[in-house]
Parts: sequence; C-alpha cells; structure tokens
Amino acid sequence: MSWQGWLRPDGRKGIRDAILVVYLVECAHHVARRIVDRMDDPRVQLIGFPGCYPNDYALAMMKALTTHPNVGGVVLMSLGCESFNREALAASAREAGRPVETVVIQQAGGTRASIEAGLAAVARVQDEADRRAVRVPMLRSELVIGTICGGSDGTSGITGNPAVGRAFDTLVDAGAVCLFEETGEMIGCEGHMAERAASPEVADALVASVQQAERYYRAMGYGSFSPGNAEGGLTSQEEKSAGAYAKSGSRAIAGVIRPAEQAPGPGLYLLDVVPLGAPKFGFPNIVDNAEIGELIACGAHINLFVTGRGSVVGSAISPVIKVCANPDTYARMADDMDVNAGRILTGEATLDEVGAEIVALIEGVAAGAQTKSEALGHQEFVLTYKASMPAGPACLPRVA
Repeated sequence: MSWQGWLRPDGRKGIRDAILVVYLVECAHHVARRIVDRMDDPRVQLIGFPGCYPNDYALAMMKALTTHPNVGGVVLMSLGCESFNREALAASAREAGRPVETVVIQQAGGTRASIEAGLAAVARVQDEADRRAVRVPMLRSELVIGTICGGSDGTSGITGNPAVGRAFDTLVDAGAVCLFEETGEMIGCEGHMAERAASPEVADALVASVQQAERYYRAMGYGSFSPGNAEGGLTSQEEKSAGAYAKSGSRAIAGVIRPAEQAPGPGLYLLDVVPLGAPKFGFPNIVDNAEIGELIACGAHINLFVTGRGSVVGSAISPVIKVCANPDTYARMADDMDVNAGRILTGEATLDEVGAEIVALIEGVAAGAQTKSEALGHQEFVLTYKASMPAGPACLPRVA
C-alpha cells in the first residue's frame, strides 16, 4: 500500500501538515492559546515550553519538533525577555525549509495586539506552507512508529502490548523505524534485550540504560509501579516490566537513541529517556504526553498507545492510535479507543490478527484517516525541564 505524503526539504516525508504556534515561555502561553482557539482549525496546533531559564534539552526538543516531517510551518510566540533562544529556533526551522514568523509580545503591544499579530502571522505561514507543499507517494518502509503504554492493568501484557509487538515485527521487516521506550518499566528485562542486540556494543548500551533507570528512580524515590496498576490486577514491577517489554516485538534491536535524536537507519530502537549521571532535575516519565513528545521529537509519525484501564489523551503533531488491552474498558470507552485488543482475551481474535489490524490502521491513518483522539480534538502536549545528553556512537549501528 502507498499513500500521498508531504515531502520535506531534508528528504523525509510527513503524514500531516500541521502549522505550529509555539510559546517560548509560560508568559506567552495564553496569547498563543487564544490564537489557536480563534483559528479553530485542527491543522493549527499549540506546543510550547513554560520555563524562562534556558535548557539544552528543551531547545533540542523544540528544534526537532518544529522541523518534524508532519509540520509545515511555525509561528513563535515570545514574551521578549525570556532566556529561550528564539533566534536559534527560528533559524533551525527556516534552514529546514519551514516558513517561520516570530511575534514578540513586548514589542507588539501586549495581549490584544499580539493575538491579532499572531493570527495574521499564522495566516501568512499557512499560505506559504501551502505554496511550498509537495505531495509524493509514501510507503510503509518510510514510516517511523513509536509506542508507549499508560494506565496498564493485568491485561496489558497479555493482549495489547504483545499485539503491538507483532505489529512492530511486521513494520521492521518492511524497513520501517520502530521506537520503544520506558526503560524504567523494563527493569529486569535488560538481559532479554541484550540477547536481541544487533552488536555487543548495543547490548552493553541496553543493559546500561536499564541500570541507569533503576539508579535514577531509587535516587528520586519513586518507581513506575502505581496504585492504579495494582488496582488493575498487576501484581509486581516484574510483571509490569515483562508486559511493557512485549511492545518491542521480537526483532533485533539496532541501537539506543535519546530524545530529539533521529534513528540513523531502519530497524528497532530503544529510546532512552532517563538522564545520565546523578539526578539533577526532571522526572524521566512524569506524564504520558511528555514521553509521546519525545517519541515525536525522534521522528515518530504515529504513536501506538496501549492502555488497559483507559486513557483519553491524543497529541499535537503526530496522531495517537489507542490500543485497548481490556475488553471491559473498551466497552466503556469505545469512543476513545481505536483497537480492541481485548478480543484476544475473549478468544475472538489472535495476537497475529490484532497485530495485522494495527498495521492496517497505521497505514490508514498515514493516508489521512483520523484516529479517535484526532476526531475528538485531542492535541495534548507537555515539555518540561530535563537534563539530557546525546547517545554515543557505540549505541548505534556500525556504519559500513
């Protein structure tokens, strides 16, 4: 199957053509949100960073997000005195071939004047993005797909997560990039991952990433096993870890990348979201949408969200496909769920059948079909302070 995608100047192809309104400090958030609300266009979407103090992680994330292949143009909303490097962000998007405009609230004259200036800027950027748009055929092998789980219960590791794993196997075999993460939820599975590593160096990096997650969580005084998990029937961190690991499928793990890094080639990659070294600030998985944002910053066109207890979130920039693991949850929340993996539990479908259904849905969404969260207008986004550094070359495939 092929469909029409948006060709970007760097050669990547997108499945959406979003216009981003980006606030660069919390002081500009209200103005940016009012602009998006008044545009009343699902294509015009809001993202932003609330902090005033500069942060390398936030800048790297914003550069990756504003140049994502699903993004066609950018309007930056600045208060004017924040420390965020708006010039560098604008230059990055412009160099990547995106039309960019910046509105500085202190220069524009305050809230009302900045809203009007922002509305005009969005209209100009949208027109320019439409003039630059190039539609070309796109194939399964050109997709980048991420996965995450949230609201896990006793069914997640039996149905939804392994069904996504089957879908990942199909996509990796087709030459796509697949990204899985949540090292803090795979403690105890590092040996199994190492056995699947594409090289000894990648095996070492996989083990080190899980060990770092365990050290980080111990130092911060919390873990990924929640009261909600226990209420949903999960008995231990080990059971939850095994279920989370199942999302990765069975193919060789090509490498380890960090937030805002792009996979260097096709294959299956671990996204390590836990900062290296001693904790400074920032929980590595404080909320599901923060992790979704990191997957998107690594190029994910679509994210597969497995949930047992239920979740209603979507995302800006890249669609979210919700895979419901629990048949009872699906019955209650069908309006928010895209796939009923609970049919595996009731004997109505096999893992392979649901995996194939997920792959078919990915291709349909890539071709323009809306996910449930898109149809409901969900465009959540979270970006917080965090310490981060790039992955070393040993974590990635060897270059011939």
